[in-house]
Amino acid sequence: MDDLVGKLNDMCDQMPFQAGWHLKEIRSGETADRMGDIVVPSASVRKIAIMMAAFRAVNRGRYSLKQRVSIDAKYQNNDSGCFQHLQPDFAISFQDAITMMIIVSDNTCTGAIAEMIGLEEVNEFSRAVGMVGTAHRHGFPPIPLDPTHPVEYTNATTPNDVGLLLDLIVKGGKELRVASDLECTVEQCQMALTILSWQKLRTKLPSLLPLGTKVAHKTGTGARNHNDAGVIFLDDEPLFILSVFTEDVPVVLADGTPGHAAASQLIGKISRACYDKLSLV
Repeated sequence: MDDLVGKLNDMCDQMPFQAGWHLKEIRSGETADRMGDIVVPSASVRKIAIMMAAFRAVNRGRYSLKQRVSIDAKYQNNDSGCFQHLQPDFAISFQDAITMMIIVSDNTCTGAIAEMIGLEEVNEFSRAVGMVGTAHRHGFPPIPLDPTHPVEYTNATTPNDVGLLLDLIVKGGKELRVASDLECTVEQCQMALTILSWQKLRTKLPSLLPLGTKVAHKTGTGARNHNDAGVIFLDDEPLFILSVFTEDVPVVLADGTPGHAAASQLIGKISRACYDKLSLV
């Protein structure tokens, strides 16, 4: 793992912006991180925690995955996903709203779900599972969001927090004890991984992996950062967990590369380096 850590840190050191990551090899249980406990804007990676808090609410009997969720016009003032463009005042199932929140990062669905569950409960869930640097402050971020905003103004997390949650979901999909610690069922943890594997925004973690590699992940794009976190599989078995968060990404790099492209490329290269090393172990 030491040579891999050195390689990943070299990649990050070459960038004119901050990059932190958390890595866990599933088979050995070995972990490593860079700036893993540094709090940064979470952007839409936070929706993994919202999804699991929603499943917990279902498990507690507050909601049903089949119940209808109203998509009202008040949720459509956002810039992410598909439903912002549709005519308002329709309804979809709670399960479909969760799915759209994840696979296309639909903030119309996120706003509806966050209001149903309540940010206080999402924060309580995050603390209960050990996410010590995570804070959910908005159903979806204020628009426009000034790139110079303090991290305390918006939704925030750490690479280690998200890595921890993904690890619990993976374990919870196989172990009743861990699923119970999340106050979810084994089936709900398995469903969470399945939904994450349906992700349609694939320009970061999966971008340089071999064609067909299964990745269960959630991307995030903020006013100044670009993130991705997920579980990378080998032969349909979880191989490693990787969360990468960038911060203070410039609009354009000195060589003319758009900042968002450089950040996405870095995440893809980190993911491929981990895959190449850990798939051979």
